[in-house]
Amino acid sequence: MTAIARLSRKPWIWSWFAAFVVWFATILVTGGASTFGLSQAALTFAAFSIIVGIGQMFVITLGPGNIDLSVPATMTLAGTVALKLMDVDNAMIVPGLLVAVVIGIAVGIGNYALIKALRIPPIIATLSMSFIIQSTAIWTNRGLRIKPPSFLADFTTSSTLGIPNVAIIALVISLLAWFLLEKTIYGRWISAIGQSMPAARMAGIPVDGTRFATYVFCAVLASLAGYLLACFSGGAALNMGSEYLLMSIAVVVIGGTAVAGGDSNVPGIWGASLFMFLVVSMLNTYGLGAGIRLVMTGLIIISVILLAGGRQPGTR
Repeated sequence: MTAIARLSRKPWIWSWFAAFVVWFATILVTGGASTFGLSQAALTFAAFSIIVGIGQMFVITLGPGNIDLSVPATMTLAGTVALKLMDVDNAMIVPGLLVAVVIGIAVGIGNYALIKALRIPPIIATLSMSFIIQSTAIWTNRGLRIKPPSFLADFTTSSTLGIPNVAIIALVISLLAWFLLEKTIYGRWISAIGQSMPAARMAGIPVDGTRFATYVFCAVLASLAGYLLACFSGGAALNMGSEYLLMSIAVVVIGGTAVAGGDSNVPGIWGASLFMFLVVSMLNTYGLGAGIRLVMTGLIIISVILLAGGRQPGTR
């Protein structure tokens, strides 16, 4: 088998290939004038999708039915409370971050408590939890748009060696996720549970503890993304996380993670996140109407999923 044939069987390659094709098509229209700007914008906006997508990927890897629909509300609550606590004071940056993390831990605990104690499907449990979280965010925010501390605002909108700082944070989180999945027993437990929960229990794997930790991890990443997004956008809005509900799921599926569970894909999250931003940017560049953009986006996503779906099980 040739190297190209082997590469084509890896699920993550198709999201990266699609992202490159869309990037190139956009550059053709602009004559290369916006190459650097487009690349920086793609890395910047994809970073938030990558962070929440990695958390969602861990949950989905647990197997059929596992999904976290509380991600957008968690982002909103974490961003709102953190900014309110920091109150534009640079000295409160670390306490604000810690509060965001604590909110993520609390949401993760709440999600799994509903799943385990009430024995209801995760999709219902996390959706119910999202209503509670969003209501709390509304009560906390009360229509105010508090600005982030100047240091955080500058940091999240700046670059280091030409790479956006938020993309560097996303890269660090991605490396941590890859290490957890590929090099630790926790990662092996997640894959085993996703392949067969009854078999995992029979093998002595702490299924409940692993699922609990995974839902907490997902919620913490959503909180971190909300914290960064609020600082990047200059304030926390009550709808700031809404677009990341479907986005966090889409980048997992497009990136090649098995929806049936047991098989995750960190590199694919990057390719899919870049692709999702670039395809909208390309269609805007071509001047297409909103309706046509939505149809074209859907068709392109379906094409990428179909291409990635032809791989053999177990390939990475």
